[in-house]
Amino acid sequence: MKNLKTLVLGALMMLAIVLIYDYIKGYKTDQENLIAQTELIEKEVRNVSKLIVTEVNYGKVYTYENTKSYGWDFFASKKKALVVSNAKAQVIYNLKNLEYSVDAENKQIIFSKLPEPIININPNLSLYQLDNGILNTFEAKDFNSMKQKISKDIERQIRNSDILKNADDRLLLELSRIFVLSNSMGWTVIYDGKSVENITEITEFKD
Repeated sequence: MKNLKTLVLGALMMLAIVLIYDYIKGYKTDQENLIAQTELIEKEVRNVSKLIVTEVNYGKVYTYENTKSYGWDFFASKKKALVVSNAKAQVIYNLKNLEYSVDAENKQIIFSKLPEPIININPNLSLYQLDNGILNTFEAKDFNSMKQKISKDIERQIRNSDILKNADDRLLLELSRIFVLSNSMGWTVIYDGKSVENITEITEFKD
């Protein structure tokens, strides 16, 4: 009887050891998988942390005029020119400014702030039919003034066109890659305190 008790106790101890070993092994494997998933998600975010550039060219003809008065109603000097502008405009998203955090314990990737679009405009001006006034001739500040006015006009056109929307679409396409990867591993994407349940909800990021 004593030998039987000893055998039973021994068997129970062996079973406990096996169960503890399996638990530790399983826990270790789960932790290793979690670390691997976290590293993979962070790598994917780094991969999309780049410049997204939407580029368009604008060509237009402007008339520039400037009148300088010398205090007498009957005397003023006007200068004018025909200005041909060929401008390259860019809408840029710098995803290095994407603010996010990774909560490995709860398997969440949390976006707190999306980058704002940057509009860059570089007008290349050609001047024709320069007509200097008697006491009002063209100077460097006139060319700077032309560039500023033309840049503002092009920015207004960009904001009233589909260019910004197209740039937004490219940004959201990059972010959807993170959602697809995260979702495939059972992670949740959080934005503005809400979980993103499907890929179509990514569009709400920019609303």
